[in-house]
Amino acid sequence: QVQLVESGGGLVQPGGSLRLSCTASGFTFSSYSMTWYRQTPGKERELVATISTTGTRTVYADSVKGRFTISRDNAKNTAYLQMNNLKPEDTAVYYCSARYINTYWGQGTQVTVSS
Repeated sequence: QVQLVESGGGLVQPGGSLRLSCTASGFTFSSYSMTWYRQTPGKERELVATISTTGTRTVYADSVKGRFTISRDNAKNTAYLQMNNLKPEDTAVYYCSARYINTYWGQGTQVTVSS
């Protein structure tokens, strides 16, 4: 059974940090590129960051460059999103996605940035 489980979301003050995790099971994690997306009500899902299978290539949305870092540990079947200097506009549900032959999605984790 294929699963992507996100964790690490929560409430944080502006300027704070969070680390999201996405743990995979049921498929060959190391063969899949991993992407974090986010979505707020009434808006389209936005690509935040993506990482290649070996972790050597990463791409970020302009809005998070210099603040967010995507990484992966293929031995642990887990992808991460380190989010620093968080802003209220980062508030969203964050989803991880795995893509290769198929595309898999997690259930999402809420991140709220508010004082």
